[in-house]
Amino acid sequence: VDAAGEPDEAALDAYARNKYQAEAKSFEVPSQTHARHILITGEGEESKAQAEKLLGEIKNGADFEALAKEHSQDPGSGKKGGDLGFFAEGRMVPEFDAALKELNKPGEVSAPVKTQFGWHLIQLVERRPAGKRPYEEVREELHREARTRILTDKRVAKSSALLEGAEYKEDAIK
Repeated sequence: VDAAGEPDEAALDAYARNKYQAEAKSFEVPSQTHARHILITGEGEESKAQAEKLLGEIKNGADFEALAKEHSQDPGSGKKGGDLGFFAEGRMVPEFDAALKELNKPGEVSAPVKTQFGWHLIQLVERRPAGKRPYEEVREELHREARTRILTDKRVAKSSALLEGAEYKEDAIK
């Protein structure tokens, strides 16, 4: 602990690394996929035709993200270039998951996929195998926890020391 009463960087890192190793299972994550999509709402042929037209543009070199920003009707991801971030298998509807499994290389785009939401074009960005989250990814979170734990332990020790010589006087309390 430094002069201001804050735990120093070495103490925080020691606590964080110890917790990271001791509780390794809590940092495990399932395999994950990072994907983008363009959603055209509606189940009819017109919606499918629009999705096929966009797929043609992508095959001719158009930028998937730019097309998603312009055409995707997904209010959540459309403005972000269709980016869905990383997610585990089973988080998306079955038709979406099945189509995504067929994509093998980053950048690859699916044929139009029909779901309850409409027609999707799905682009594989990256796959991550199951494993442990890297220490660097959880470091700040563990440091915050360490700071709280170290300060709490210090306060408990100080209050225990103050109370150590205290006497309980029933008459004074009454």
